[in-house]
Amino acid sequence: MNVADRHRYILSLLTERNRASVAELARATKASEMTIRRDLELLEGKGALRRVHGGAVSALLSGVEPPYAVRALVGGETKAKLADAVVGMLKDGETVALDTGTTAVAVAQAMTDRRLTVTPLSLHAAIPLSQSEGIRLLLPGGQVRPGELSFHGETALRTFEDLRYDTFILACCCVDVTNGATAYSLEDVHVKRVAARAAGRIILVATGDKLGRVALGRICPVDQLDVLVTDAPPGTPALEEMRSAGVNIVHA
Repeated sequence: MNVADRHRYILSLLTERNRASVAELARATKASEMTIRRDLELLEGKGALRRVHGGAVSALLSGVEPPYAVRALVGGETKAKLADAVVGMLKDGETVALDTGTTAVAVAQAMTDRRLTVTPLSLHAAIPLSQSEGIRLLLPGGQVRPGELSFHGETALRTFEDLRYDTFILACCCVDVTNGATAYSLEDVHVKRVAARAAGRIILVATGDKLGRVALGRICPVDQLDVLVTDAPPGTPALEEMRSAGVNIVHA
């Protein structure tokens, strides 16, 4: 396994079991124990785990948003497929507000050969967009949250109160029929909420693990969502509940 694959494996195993030893990780990844110890040290520095004698335990608490650097390590191929499906739904010339998070960054990367006006809610998404000649980039301004690099505060809120968009691409932390789209950071929730109100339609892009879950801050109810783009298989209970609520489901 290369470094990225080892890190994904370690994080996946800790998510399932909460604890793993250096020896078993070395056997599973066919790496030396010294290499695994370096991996654990690096992942501990990103807040993904806590090293203990002979191995590591997960440092990610239930109900708490994992650090951006940790989320960026996993699901790259899935996020790219979701991003391609979302961008395929946009027409050249559209005005688009683009949410925060690693999936939104994948959407930004998929947009770079299109002709769009885009307001990203984070600097992570702004970077690939800034390198495209076809993208008219409008930044909302305001304060920037460390790690997530998301915009928040009064300046960011006023941007979405003053402007109107064809589409808001929402990449929230959790969604279910009862509570709608929710997120962990209350600072981010306020900006996402006004961005949703400023858009003619809302496309929610979410990996299957986000369906049926609830976070602290409510963004919008399900009846405000026009489309859900997801990798969750047909028949997933939370997915079918959203379909019954009138959300158009697109599988990627």
